[in-house]
Amino acid sequence: MRHLTKLIYITMRKIIKILGVVVLLLLLVVGAGLTYLKTALPNVGPPPDLTVEVTKERIERGQHLATEVMACMHCHSKIDKTRFAHPIEDDMLGAGGTHFGPEEGLPGNFYAPNLTPYHLGDWTDGEIFRAITSGVSKDGHALFPIMPYPNYAQIDEEDIYDVIAYLRSLEPVKNDVPLSEAVFPVNFIINTMPQKAEFTEKPDIGDKVAYGKYLVTAASCADCHTTMEQGAPIPGMEFAGGNEFPLIDNSIVRTANITPDPKTGIGNWTEEQFIQRFKEYADSSFVFHKVEKGEFNTAMPWRMYSRMSQEELSAIYAYLQTVEPKKNAVTHFTPVEE
Repeated sequence: MRHLTKLIYITMRKIIKILGVVVLLLLLVVGAGLTYLKTALPNVGPPPDLTVEVTKERIERGQHLATEVMACMHCHSKIDKTRFAHPIEDDMLGAGGTHFGPEEGLPGNFYAPNLTPYHLGDWTDGEIFRAITSGVSKDGHALFPIMPYPNYAQIDEEDIYDVIAYLRSLEPVKNDVPLSEAVFPVNFIINTMPQKAEFTEKPDIGDKVAYGKYLVTAASCADCHTTMEQGAPIPGMEFAGGNEFPLIDNSIVRTANITPDPKTGIGNWTEEQFIQRFKEYADSSFVFHKVEKGEFNTAMPWRMYSRMSQEELSAIYAYLQTVEPKKNAVTHFTPVEE
């Protein structure tokens, strides 16, 4: 009996020792993996040696893109969330500071950087270009794709040059923005997100569907108008709406289904109705009024998108009519409970 007990004891010690070695090896592997993620990634290459010629034409085109198509300036300016459609405060144009955090289902606290020369003055054009299209900042750290750089990586390089020219033309606005910070494990995973860009040429505007797809990509429409689950888009539900945005009074607004489903989407909308939906906010008589608690509001930057041309909106409509219809009835607004 003693012999058997001793044998069991020796066996257990060996098993514990082996398990200890296995655990140690696993810890070493995990540690090596995390070290790799933190030190070797992101790996999109150095910023290009690039100097953008700042011309009147580039600035005008870049302003149109950054404010009215890509809507960069909506996130990268101070916005008034107490008013309808969250209009920007003109004296803080491009100054950054907008916060995106756990209340939006995001894994950390992220702040839109200051894009005026106050912050970007010592960045090269190549560093700005790499940040916009590949998601890597000046110092080499990865950017969280709340800025939809995977989409900007698919558009024409010339359009990115125009945006850079416009940013160079902004008045410097002093506004020191907090650093963004992701929570574990996303603070490691984030380094896998930046990818090398795969640019395309801007389609001929005469090809309405192709041009519309290009604009929809640049405007990142699918990022907001896709049904989400636990902060991630549900495959197969692109453009079906339902993505939730919390408002400052804790009411919830949800994005619309913009697929051509006739009952729950825009399948029965005419092109004229679609364009007018945008253009009503471009009317000088429209007031982006103060919204009281429990009243409907939206995070859709209508003031900016309303300034797209009819030709652009017509192309977007034409493209959206070609996407797969998704039956998804959306409750657009849930007011805060008193």
